[in-house]
Amino acid sequence: MPWQDIWIVLQQEFSDLSEIGDITRVTVRLLVATALGGILGYEREAVGASAGLRTHMMVSLGAALFVLVPLQTGMPVADVSRVIQGLAAGIGFLGAGAIMKRWEASEIHGLTTAAGIWLTAAVGCAAGLGHEATAVLSTALALIIFSLLRFTKK
Repeated sequence: MPWQDIWIVLQQEFSDLSEIGDITRVTVRLLVATALGGILGYEREAVGASAGLRTHMMVSLGAALFVLVPLQTGMPVADVSRVIQGLAAGIGFLGAGAIMKRWEASEIHGLTTAAGIWLTAAVGCAAGLGHEATAVLSTALALIIFSLLRFTKK
């Protein structure tokens, strides 16, 4: 197979990012989602939470990808809401894995981590949908909640 044929096949396979505007848009959205997830994950890791930097980055990036790809394929925005519903429910199961109850002390641990993972998915969705400013604002509010309100325990 000559190189020209290989090049044509590669162009067809990667046609979803054929124009510089598409490449830039997708790259920015995914990088913003990853960076914001990283910020939240770094804060959680710094306090010793069970889900840290990598988990939050992957959750945010995955959520962004789950909403970005349907939009790229031409799915109507109204139908993307079903994707978001499934994502929110699925992330709930991931967060549930972080929650532990200690029977002897009647304590529950991991609720904030679970909520943080759920919020991180929402931040990723916002970035993936192109609402980067909303994602940044939500991340800032989450950092305020995680950091400042930590001292109001019990």
